[in-house]
Order: sequence, then structure tokens, then C-alpha cells
Amino acid sequence: MLLGASLFFYACWDWRFLGLLMFSIGLDYFTGLKICQTNNKKHKKAWLWLSVATNLGFLGFFKYYNFFATSFAALLNTWGLGMELWTLQLILPVGISFYTFHGLSYVFDIYNNRIAAEKNIIDYALFVSFFPLLVAGPIERATHLLPQIKQNRAFDNDKATDGLRQILWGLFKKIVIADNCAVFVNDIFANVSNYSGSTLVLGVVFFTIQVYGDFSGYSDIALGTARLFGIELLRNFNYPYFSRTIPELWKRWHISLSSWFRDYLYIPLGGNKGGRWQNIGNVFIIFLVSGFWHGANWTFLCWGLLHALYMLPSLFFGIQQRNLDIVEQEKLLPTWKEVFQIVRTMSLFTFSLIIFRSIDIATAFDYITKIFSTSLFTLPKFYAINHALPLLLLVVLFFLAEWIGREHHHTLIKVGKLQRRYLRWLIYTGLLLMIFYLGNFKENVFIYFQF
Repeated sequence: MLLGASLFFYACWDWRFLGLLMFSIGLDYFTGLKICQTNNKKHKKAWLWLSVATNLGFLGFFKYYNFFATSFAALLNTWGLGMELWTLQLILPVGISFYTFHGLSYVFDIYNNRIAAEKNIIDYALFVSFFPLLVAGPIERATHLLPQIKQNRAFDNDKATDGLRQILWGLFKKIVIADNCAVFVNDIFANVSNYSGSTLVLGVVFFTIQVYGDFSGYSDIALGTARLFGIELLRNFNYPYFSRTIPELWKRWHISLSSWFRDYLYIPLGGNKGGRWQNIGNVFIIFLVSGFWHGANWTFLCWGLLHALYMLPSLFFGIQQRNLDIVEQEKLLPTWKEVFQIVRTMSLFTFSLIIFRSIDIATAFDYITKIFSTSLFTLPKFYAINHALPLLLLVVLFFLAEWIGREHHHTLIKVGKLQRRYLRWLIYTGLLLMIFYLGNFKENVFIYFQF
């Protein structure tokens, strides 16, 4: 039932790409069996590389062909060798980066003897295509999800109720916070030359809020939906905007992707065992690949490079493993030192998002140049400024709620523990009313669907 529902869910977007998803499932299922069935190491490696090459080949064709074609043509033109290369009007299959990484992690784990190949094709197909995580993650591991799929599950009222709370909070994040921020973000980034530096600062602040509300909101909806079926997905966000350092932020932001690159790229490259300079080189590779994973644009590569540079102080001074605990656990307020650390970290992250959000490097450069001009010291001004101020107040209340709930897997867990039922339902009703009356149902595209 779940497999049928998941395939139908994907087909509702574009049924033509259902065949690509099913081919990817069949390839890795068959490859996994072949790796398990042979004792010859060369044969194992051959089957592994067949899976890797085919999966990355499809991903590269749909996602990166035009990027490489146009970049190569531009390079030839700079050398005076005018040349036009064919570009293709390709639709990027939604979720291809996510389900490709699901299949690759499965094959890698079999090759490294972490798991045995799954013989039940239905169980394996559901692992890859389970509809809550299919189009935007989290990126699951076979070691975590497959055992849950295979075991008998009984309906758990407490788990389902908490799943509904998480779905509600995710909808609030997405529809009320992220989608309302999107209105201002889209206008400001589309008209950089028309706005002052102070307005552009406000625009990227709104985008910082939007991208978090959008993606972590989706993750909350996905995790909550899975819990209705008795399945626990990997946690993807752990209050990253309360991080005190950039390394801590990356341990709390898009956790399933960061841990995927750590386990299947960083550690195989040698991790931090080959000396400081090899460690630095590996970190740069990870962030450049991470940037490229996000899309076929030089902006994403530059964004990844910038974050690799952000990591250098931590690598040189050996502070990557600090600040892994919850900030000011069981305390109401952070210290002034931690406030400074959080503001510093978020300022660096917000600055990087200028490059991430811009359509090209030239636009990002213009955006940054305009910020560092005298117009930075003027009052922000754009057509809907009066609507932005109430939204900022709502954002402050939103992050205050996240701060109060930061010790739990999602913010509304603490609400569920309130003894007085009328208080719980007052909060739930308030959130529902804000979703229906304050939500922006026009800007409803999830940012990470494009990745």
C-alpha cells in the first residue's frame, strides 16, 4: 500500500519520470544482490562502479549537462574559438538528487559489509520511494529505514499525535513564515539596482528566514507524516540558527546531507587522519561538492567555497568538536558571549546566502557592493514595507518559540506536555488560524524541490 501510494504521489508531478525512478530502484536493487553474491573483490568493485556511474550519469545529464555545455562554450569564446554547443530543454526530475543518494548509500553500505542486500524488492523500493522523503529528504540510510519497513508496525496513538503536532509546526513554518518572506525576497533580489543597501540587507535577512522555514518546515511535515505510519525518519534540522560556530551550524543544518558527505566522501578521502593540510583539502572538496549538489550554477560553487573558507579557523585551531551541546541547556537566556557567537555565526551564514540566492555571480557582486555603500545607513524602503514590519514581529515570536523548544526534536513537543488541555488546544487553534488567515498560499513552491 505504501509503495503504491508513493509511486502514485510521484506520478502526480509528472508520470513520465516515474520510469526513471523505477529504473534507479531496479538498478541498485540488482547491483546490491550481485555485490552480495560474489566473493571476488574485483567483481564487487565493478558492480559498485556500475551503480555509481549510472546513477551519477543520469543525475549529471538532467542536472548539469547545460551547465557544462555553456561553461565550456564560454571558455572557448575567451580563447577566441567561437563555438556553439547544443543545449537541451530538460525538466529536472523532482527529487532526483535525493533518491539517487538513497540508492548510492545502500550500495556503498553493502560493498562495505555494513548491511546485507535486501531480497524483497517491495521493501527496497519503499525504502527509496517512501513518499514523505521522496522529493526533498531527509536522505535516509538503509541501516536505519529498512529495518523499520520490514518489521510489523501497530498504530501508536502517542506517536501519531506527536506526528500531527510536528506536521502543524512544519505547515506554520512553511506557509506563514517562509512563504510570506518569499514575497519580499523575490522582489528585492529581482530589483537589486533599485534598492538601498539597508533594503538589500533586509532582503537577505528575509531569505535567511525563508530558506530555514521552507526546508525545515518540509522536514517537519515529512517526519510527522512518517510517524503516522509508525516510521521514524532521520532528523534533518536541530535548531541551526542557534549555532555558535560554523562547524556547529553544519552539524545542525540539513543533517542527513552533511552526514552523507561525511560518511561516503569525507571519510573515504581520509577525513582528518592524513594531517592538517589533507584535512583542509578534504573539507574544501566536501563543500565544493555540496555546493554543486545544490545546482548547476557558479553561485552554488562559490557558496560552497565560501563555507570551506569559513571552516579554516576551526580547522587550524582544532575547535570543530566544540559547541555540540544545546546552547544554554535548561536555562532561559544565553550569556552575552553566546549571543555574540550566535550573531557572528548567523551574520556569516546570511552573507553567504546572498551568493546562494542570486541568479549569477555578477548579480551577487552587485548585491554585495550595494550593501557596502553609504545607502546602508538609510532606512529600508520598498513598496510593501508596511507589511514587512508585522511579519518581522511574527518572525521574532517564531524564533522565541523555537528557543523555548530547542531541547526537543520539534518545538511543539513542549506544548504537548502542558497539563491543561485547553492551553494545548488554544495554541493548536491559534496556529491553524494563522495558517489559514495569515498564510501565503500563492508562494507555495518548496525551495529544495529544485535541488
